[in-house]
Amino acid sequence: MTYLGLRFDAAIAGSKTLVGFIPLPLGQLLQEPLTDPVAIFLTILAIMLVAPLLVERLRLPGIIGLILAGVVVGPHGLGILDRDPTIVLLGTVGLLFLMFLGGLETSLDDLKKDADKPIIFGLATFVVPMLLGTGAMLALGYSFWASVLVASCLASHTLVALPVLSKLGIMRHPSSIATLGGTLITNVLALLVLAVVVKADQGDLTLGFWLFLIPALTIYTFAVLWGVPKLGRWFFKRFGHDEGAEFTFVLATLFVASYLASLIEIEAIVGAFLAGVAITQIIPRLSPLMNRVQFIGNTLFVPIFLISVGMLVDPLILLREPQGLLIAAAIVLVELASKLLAAWASARWFKWTFPSAMVMFGLSMAQAASTLAAITIAFDIGLVDELVVNAIIAMILVSCVLSPWVVARWGTQMQGETAAESALAPVAQTSIPMPILGKRVLIPVANPNTEDNLLQLAIILTQRTAGTLLPLHVLPDRNQPIVEAEKIRQNRLLENAETIAHSATIPVETIGRIDDSVAWGVLRTIQEREADLLICGWKGFSTYQENFFGSVIDTIVRSATIPVLISRFPQPIKNTEQVLFAITGGQVLGHIQSTLAMAQCLAEELKAPLQVMQMTIGSVRDRQLTALLQDADSTVQPVQGNTVKRVSEAVRPNTLLILIASTYSRGQPALGREPEAITRTNWDTNMIIVNFPAALAKYASN
Repeated sequence: MTYLGLRFDAAIAGSKTLVGFIPLPLGQLLQEPLTDPVAIFLTILAIMLVAPLLVERLRLPGIIGLILAGVVVGPHGLGILDRDPTIVLLGTVGLLFLMFLGGLETSLDDLKKDADKPIIFGLATFVVPMLLGTGAMLALGYSFWASVLVASCLASHTLVALPVLSKLGIMRHPSSIATLGGTLITNVLALLVLAVVVKADQGDLTLGFWLFLIPALTIYTFAVLWGVPKLGRWFFKRFGHDEGAEFTFVLATLFVASYLASLIEIEAIVGAFLAGVAITQIIPRLSPLMNRVQFIGNTLFVPIFLISVGMLVDPLILLREPQGLLIAAAIVLVELASKLLAAWASARWFKWTFPSAMVMFGLSMAQAASTLAAITIAFDIGLVDELVVNAIIAMILVSCVLSPWVVARWGTQMQGETAAESALAPVAQTSIPMPILGKRVLIPVANPNTEDNLLQLAIILTQRTAGTLLPLHVLPDRNQPIVEAEKIRQNRLLENAETIAHSATIPVETIGRIDDSVAWGVLRTIQEREADLLICGWKGFSTYQENFFGSVIDTIVRSATIPVLISRFPQPIKNTEQVLFAITGGQVLGHIQSTLAMAQCLAEELKAPLQVMQMTIGSVRDRQLTALLQDADSTVQPVQGNTVKRVSEAVRPNTLLILIASTYSRGQPALGREPEAITRTNWDTNMIIVNFPAALAKYASN
């Protein structure tokens, strides 16, 4: 009989002998690899949960624990799992996801900005490992094409230490930007080398191959990097209200680009990487959609791939064939030496300090994504043996451990250099301190059609300061009982806001209240919850009644004690292709600086260039302001003439226009006449109007 998965053979009548009492899964585990799909998936989940936690207690990257766990449970370890077609399928999906996530971390803007340095370093950190790695592998007796492929594994790198760089606050240092931009170049070149080597090993490296590959690759790359953002913006504009459709579109882009890459006879991982580079142009880094994509990849598919890679490793082969130790030592030493030489030579060429060179070395030494992808494909086609696979795994372990340590060790010194340079900066840039806004962002939610974009804006600004989001819905008290339907609607709006905030890993405190009016409910909540920034929606115009009696926005703007962002989003905020900050009048200098900082933050997160337009009459103050804006590393365009006309001429499709509200005058809307005039001329343009209260105006002008 069977009871709770245990087999019990009853004794023959009159006998008291226990014939069998053995757990079936344990019996399978001891005799042969697991075959039950539930047991296989349960084992993988257990590894994904336990292995990273164990190695992270040793202050090692979680990726190492997953690979080592794959070694233990694989066919060369305990034999609990077999690398069967199911594992291969899931591992392939994880491999594509790994390259896709690597592309998401790569920004084309890093190449556009001061492009010579990323290009030079990218070529250096590719060529030096290629030359030294090929020579070392040839010396060890491997074939030319196998040597070239292993060298390409040494040339690529994965930015494992990027969180350390962000924590130290040196992400925008020139050496960091050069390394980030160089990552795109060296990884793409390494993947192209892989495609060529695979063809050469198959005997297909002919003139016809090159005549087909070069035009096809050019058209394909252009179609992905240019076409995907265009198609994505249209899709998000049309179906942006459906979160499931957005996520499915991203996944479809990944696999379509990967499949098309295989059709033009290059590896699918090249298409996955380029798809990530294309998608990151249209999805804000801090958006819930980006969070979902990275969460699914990093917690499910990529770990399965890493486990499958570990299952390739045979640790006993190093004992059976001592030559494996020599190969592993040679590959590790060549990888570290070549990356150090490339970083040191590039830093000397750019006249950067030694700590900058070491940070470049630390960032570019780590191997994971591209290396695992290349060596897995090379082993599958028989181009390299198990000795090389084991050696590459050893190199990954060493580089992933050293990379964060080197960046932390030398990044601290580079952080000190950055602080010293800031202390020597002109007084004009630092003479006006401004309070840090966004620690507690209050956002009234009332319209489901506009709530999503307002929350996206609030999430970007809140994440920048590690603050808290405060969604608010006010039910006005009309001296009669609140209708139950209105309470249900209030709860639904607040629950949706909470869900969006949680999906972006933002702390959130929802607020539902009943008050005299919506305006006074907002104003009282500002005081009660100690908010320091308010984000409100705006329809773009005022009715005759609102002009005479004042609207909700007018009441809030005139009475608020904190800055208010009056926002209008007829288009999805993620579709932004340009951020335009128009300085239209004699605003307070401190307000301009605060708004410029916000505009720079939005431009960075939305992957859009920032353009500053300054309406000027040529006064001394205007010239001083122009100099200050240029010192702040912004592209400034001084213009003269009618404000509404000039701003409308500068607006392009998918522009996010940022204005500062003019000084309030009686008989006018609280925002002034210009925003409404600009809105009527550019009805489909996203707009943010920044209003500073009188208290901050006095503070900023001191």
